[in-house]
Amino acid sequence: MDSIGKEQQNAEKLAAAIEAVKFIKDGDVVGLGTGSTATFAIQELAKRIKTGLKITAAASSIKTEELAIAAGIPILKLENLGSIDISIDGADEFTESLDLIKGGGGALFREKIIASLSKNAIIITDSSKKVKLLGAFKVPIEVVPLAYQYVFNKIETLGGAGKLRNKDNQKFITDNGNYIIDADFGLIDNPEKLSSQLNEIDGLLAHGLFIGLTAKVIMAKGNEILTFNSF
Repeated sequence: MDSIGKEQQNAEKLAAAIEAVKFIKDGDVVGLGTGSTATFAIQELAKRIKTGLKITAAASSIKTEELAIAAGIPILKLENLGSIDISIDGADEFTESLDLIKGGGGALFREKIIASLSKNAIIITDSSKKVKLLGAFKVPIEVVPLAYQYVFNKIETLGGAGKLRNKDNQKFITDNGNYIIDADFGLIDNPEKLSSQLNEIDGLLAHGLFIGLTAKVIMAKGNEILTFNSF
């Protein structure tokens, strides 16, 4: 993962967002991600709506829904949707094979539902997010509170070291009323295998390994736009 300054990072996020929003067409149902990178996409989408684009959208978090409504983007309830035409979201890490770690903002469950419903799931990033192997960024895991200790123990049996996420000296609570465990598995040689192992743990609602859920990553690097496609 390359280290870049905050100003360059934001410039790259904006450039990637501008490129991704070009793929949205009239009549599309659009999935909106959560986090600083997704916020740039929401702002750019709002500009296109003001110039005549007609779409509806579904939000991956309460915060995103509030941002979208304030920007004039019509919002549908995610639970009422059978499919989404295109989604735009960020990532905490990605590889050229389009395996991702997501969930730094705590919205991983709804983000995964949106990605799973999407016909065209696009990830936008700055150049610091591209890695050879996932795992420098800890894997967020959303866990039902009553199953916390059980899930924590299971993470350890898989070789991970978990830590309960806190915010402002209190437990971080997701929009779904759950906890987040940030799990360090080191660099992950086989993310697909680890994803399957995590999926088998009762009480684990969702984890931040996104495998086979992305059609395209649009990454800005300086003044260049790089696109990585699934095959």
